[in-house]
Amino acid sequence: MRILIVTQYFYPENFKSNDLAFELKKRGHDVTVLTGIPNYPEGKIFSGYGYFKKRRQIINDVKIIRALLLPRGNGGGVRLFINYFSWAFFASLKALKLSSKKYDAVIVHEPSPITQFYPALVVKKLQKTPIYFWVMDLWPESLEIAGGIKNKFILNFFTKMVRNFYKESEKILITSKGFKKSILQKGNFENKIHYFPNWAEDTISSGNTEFPIPELPEGFRIMFAGNIGEAQDMDNIMKSALMLKENKDIKFILLGDGRKMPFVQEFIKENNLGQTVYTLGRYPVEAMASFFNKADILLVSLKDDPIFNITVPAKVQAYMSSGKPILAMLNGEGAENIAEAECGFSVPAGNSEELAAKIKTISQMKKEDLAILGRNGKQFYKLNYKMEQCISNLEKIISQK
Repeated sequence: MRILIVTQYFYPENFKSNDLAFELKKRGHDVTVLTGIPNYPEGKIFSGYGYFKKRRQIINDVKIIRALLLPRGNGGGVRLFINYFSWAFFASLKALKLSSKKYDAVIVHEPSPITQFYPALVVKKLQKTPIYFWVMDLWPESLEIAGGIKNKFILNFFTKMVRNFYKESEKILITSKGFKKSILQKGNFENKIHYFPNWAEDTISSGNTEFPIPELPEGFRIMFAGNIGEAQDMDNIMKSALMLKENKDIKFILLGDGRKMPFVQEFIKENNLGQTVYTLGRYPVEAMASFFNKADILLVSLKDDPIFNITVPAKVQAYMSSGKPILAMLNGEGAENIAEAECGFSVPAGNSEELAAKIKTISQMKKEDLAILGRNGKQFYKLNYKMEQCISNLEKIISQK
C-alpha cells in the first residue's frame, strides 16, 4: 500500500511514529511521512536541521517531508499554541502539493495536539483517502486538565473540532480502552473504534545492556524514567522520598527532564535529600535497557484526574518489556494492567503516604520474588504488546476498509 503518515513529531525525535513508519516500510509498503522540523522536547530546533536544511529526507527508505513550524520554546501556553497551529497550517499547505500522488491510507499519529489532523483532512478532501486516526491524547479533556484551560468558548470550539475529526475518520485507533467513553460522548462512533496499544522500543525490549551509563548509587534502586512534568505528580513522589529520608538504603533515581525538574531539584536541596534522590538528566532511549537492568523496581505515576484515570502511560509497556517489576501510583487502566499481568504493585494516585509505605515493604522483599514479578511482566508484554503484533493488527484494520 501507499501510506502517508501525518504527525508533527518524527525522527530524530523519539516517538512511536518512527517505529510505525520504519516497520511498515520493512513490510513492503511505500511510506511517506509529513512531519515537522524536530524541536521536541528541548524546544529548540535540533542541530543540523533548520528552515532551509533537511526539509526533505529519506531515512530507512521512508520519504520524509518537513513542514515549517515555530519551535515550542519553553512550552509556555502561547508559544505551544503557536507551535501547534503553525505546523498544522504549513503542513496543510504541503498536503495540497501531495495530491499528485494517490495514497491508499493516511495515518494520523496524535500524541497531542489534535490539530495534527488538519493536513490529513486536506489529503482526504482531495483524494478521498481514508484516514486512520491514532488517538494517544484526548481533546479537549487534555486541554482542560493538563493545560489548565477553563474557558468554555475555547473548550466548545475544540469539542466541535474533535467531533468533526472523528466523523472524518475511517477508523479511530485508541491506545487505552478507557478512551472509548470520551469518544462515544461525541457521537455514534462505536463501529470505528479499534484498540491499538503502545509498544516498547526494540532497544528496551531486546535487553541490550551494553550502552554505557554512569555509576549508580548502591542500595534499593527505585527508578523513574521519562517526562518529569505536571501530569507525573512529582509533588507526591517527592513527599514520599521525604518520608523515607532516614532509610538511606532506599535510592530514588530519576531519568529525564521536564517542567517540574526545577521543582524537584529545589525540593531535594531544601530537604537535604541528596543522599537518597538522584536526578541524572535525559538519556537516549538506547540507554534505557542499561539503566533498567540496574533498577530494583520501576516507578510510574499520574495525577488523580479523570483523563489520566483512563490513560495507560507508554512507559508501562516499556517497563514490562524490560523484565523488571513495576510500582505504580495511578488509578484506572494502568493499575489494572499491572494487576492483570501480576508484574508489580500499585497505590492510589496522589497517595504519597501509601507510596512510601509500599516502597518500604518492597525494599525488604526477597530478590527472587521481585524477579518473578519482572518475568510475569515480560511475558505479558510478549503476549499483548509486541510491536510486530500491533503493526500486523493495523494492516488488518486498514485492509478491511
